[in-house]
Amino acid sequence: MTIYITQGNYTSEAVRGLMAKPEDRTEEVSKLFAASGGKLLAYYNTFGEYDFLIIGEGPSEMDTAASLLVAAGTGGVTNLKTNVAIRAGDMKQVFGKAGSIAAKFRPAGK
Repeated sequence: MTIYITQGNYTSEAVRGLMAKPEDRTEEVSKLFAASGGKLLAYYNTFGEYDFLIIGEGPSEMDTAASLLVAAGTGGVTNLKTNVAIRAGDMKQVFGKAGSIAAKFRPAGK
């Protein structure tokens, strides 16, 4: 499965709600990933540009995107940014494949 790292912000309405009724959002986010066939690996609240960081895995970009759209559509989060993460061992294979392809590729202007 593909690993996704998502960062985002709570809306001011969500922050007010969390202050009035503090809660750990891990279980709800985990259910969201599970509903799309994925799995939550980690959920962190963060200080700085983003309010939270989610690491999850999913069977496809479409399934993971559906989960994120549900989260965004609720109005509780905004400014979502998602990156695909590749494990170091897998990236070693990618670099190897890229090297063999690069040997056959003619750059522009050459």
